[in-house]
Amino acid sequence: MDVVDVPSGEGSTGEPRPEGPRSTRRVAFVDSGLGLLGYADALHTLRPDLGLVLALDPDNMPYGPRTPDEVQRLILASARATLPYRPDAIVVACNTASVHGLDALRAELEPGVPVVGTVPAIRPAAAGGGPVAVWATAATTSSDYLRGLVDAFAVDVETYAVAALGLAEAIESGEDQAIDDCIAYAASQTPPGVRALVLGCTHYGLVVDRVVAALGAGVTVFDSPVAVARQTLRRIGLEPDPSAPEAGVDAVLMSGRPGSLPASWAAFPAGQRLLATSVHP
Repeated sequence: MDVVDVPSGEGSTGEPRPEGPRSTRRVAFVDSGLGLLGYADALHTLRPDLGLVLALDPDNMPYGPRTPDEVQRLILASARATLPYRPDAIVVACNTASVHGLDALRAELEPGVPVVGTVPAIRPAAAGGGPVAVWATAATTSSDYLRGLVDAFAVDVETYAVAALGLAEAIESGEDQAIDDCIAYAASQTPPGVRALVLGCTHYGLVVDRVVAALGAGVTVFDSPVAVARQTLRRIGLEPDPSAPEAGVDAVLMSGRPGSLPASWAAFPAGQRLLATSVHP
């Protein structure tokens, strides 16, 4: 099985910039939880000299069951909390928050701070023909938003929305058996003959190897961290340079409060790499 990384979407406050010991340029990532790990790790791989500001919202996660207005309010609050670090760009590493908050974030922050979002990669998955499955949260699978993407980019392609019930929450908990059980359930709900699988939640990429193992050969998985990282670099006028001197995680925010990277993130390869670079262990 192949895993394809594809694009899924697309100011300064005037306050003093808190300088970490190793970086002068930064990118902030905002999400309710662990979904930002893979995206921050991908950018760090392409440009290790960029400092990372990771803003999670444990007080209010998960965002999936919340109303669009609530999600917009929460993601705006998380993004604003990163502004004292004067990020060169903000990445909304959450599908739900991108759907409901991206326009508001851009209206408030651009052009001073570019904002990059993520949405399910329906278009490239459908380009190869179907059937296509989209694994997402229950709220996303039943949303007008997802139906709109399918209508726009896969109207002639057989497409199935599969609710990967509990998978994002299991990934947050780090419980291996729960993760495997949720993946097995989603795989059982995925029709035979599917050729492409779109990961419709940023959390799912953290366990893509397990997803691949559950679905078997013949299914191409579409995910987007590397492409979103490349889009972020384009928005701030940089080219990839994996050999650049390493910076790392300059700051961690938990619902707007200074925090640190939990040791439990070491359960995921992306988390291991970020923990190794953190200046706030």
